[in-house]
Amino acid sequence: MNEDFFQGYKGSALEVLEKYNVRVWGQADVNTSRGAFQGTILPRAENDDDQHIVMKISTGYNVGIDISTIVDMTETGYKKANYKIPEKEFPYTENLPAVKLIGTGGTIASRLDYRTGAVIPAFSPGELYGAVPELADICNLTTEKVFAVFSENMGPKQYISLAKAIGKEIENGIDGIVIGHGTDTLHHTGAALTFMVQNSPVPIVLVGSQRSSDRPSSDAALNLMHATYAAGHGDIAEVMVCMFGPTSDEYGLLHKGTRVRKMHSSYRSTFRTIGDTPLAMVSRKGITHIKKDYHPRRRDRNVTIKPYFSDKVTMLYYYPAMKPDILDAMVDQGYKGIVIIGTGLGHVNKELYPAIERAHAKGVYMYMTLQTIWGYVHMFVYDTGRDMMAKGIIPAGNMLPEVAFIKLGWALGQTDDPEEVKKLMLTPINDEITAREPYNGYLVYQGGIPEVEDFVKRVHK
Repeated sequence: MNEDFFQGYKGSALEVLEKYNVRVWGQADVNTSRGAFQGTILPRAENDDDQHIVMKISTGYNVGIDISTIVDMTETGYKKANYKIPEKEFPYTENLPAVKLIGTGGTIASRLDYRTGAVIPAFSPGELYGAVPELADICNLTTEKVFAVFSENMGPKQYISLAKAIGKEIENGIDGIVIGHGTDTLHHTGAALTFMVQNSPVPIVLVGSQRSSDRPSSDAALNLMHATYAAGHGDIAEVMVCMFGPTSDEYGLLHKGTRVRKMHSSYRSTFRTIGDTPLAMVSRKGITHIKKDYHPRRRDRNVTIKPYFSDKVTMLYYYPAMKPDILDAMVDQGYKGIVIIGTGLGHVNKELYPAIERAHAKGVYMYMTLQTIWGYVHMFVYDTGRDMMAKGIIPAGNMLPEVAFIKLGWALGQTDDPEEVKKLMLTPINDEITAREPYNGYLVYQGGIPEVEDFVKRVHK
């Protein structure tokens, strides 16, 4: 049989397919010692082993079948799949708001590459409409793909380009902006755009998905619907992150760009507001405000774009018995700003003191944040904190470590004057530092405790 029918298969797995005369993309019944499976035989990733056959079953999920368990296989049909979603011109509906979808890549704009078995950024923003036609009922959407990268490849260059693109869209009269983005560094970009795009008259909503579009449990479509609704119809004119609220398909949450963090590797409800509450709940039908204090939508086109960033900024996650050569190496490599992620109220060991003094003497800007994530840096409480402040480390309030890193890069992109840098760092732009944490700003439920288990059973995850 033609080898094109056995894409990616080799060795023993290939021999099994040839034995039963079953092709890749063939619909097959597979009987194994562990049960029967029905579905479509998929290509193998070229770097995978030769001991498994991959099948997409009726639920839409892919399963790997150990060839040693296969008793019999029968091909029942054949149709080569086309996983490319065609682009569609978005229809115009009078009286609907105009929303611009800016694509950067990530899982919300992705497909499965069966050659490698990896999810790759391949869907253009136009293809997203082909996948989610419900968007046409929410807004008049125009699209532009500015990048096609996973979020780990986003950085200062992309932040600056996005800020400038947003400024132009606002100037041209757009009603709202959605940015499709990978989830891993979504909160970094949210912070960067908060600092670079100030006083926006329209909503700017970053959105991603935890699960790619080919999976039945994908959150991509619903997240896009929620994000476009918030951008087109919402009255919160801030940089926000829009993702699932609970794990079920009920509503999304709008998180402030400076107080949000990805908190789980795979849950659809991975994003949480830290040290505060989300701005609002959003569905396809409306927005329910949680916070009353926010920047409202305006009719003017005034916006302040500050697209600055220095890449000579880094982060130092403290651990017990850390040696001073770590900090010295950062300084020797030319880093001008260091965000320290300290223990407790903001502490490191005394062995680092000489390195801290050397860094300060060379003009390195050092700011303290916390490993605890929640809470405030308090360096006046213990001698350790007082000693470090005397050596040049500045407490960063309750700024999240990633936000402090982004803000320090943004500040040093504008000035190297110590007092001006300090003023930029410690003057809140949009609640990256807050005066207090609300009573419900720290909620971490511990499973196994009777009252918590009762709550979880009565409500939902």
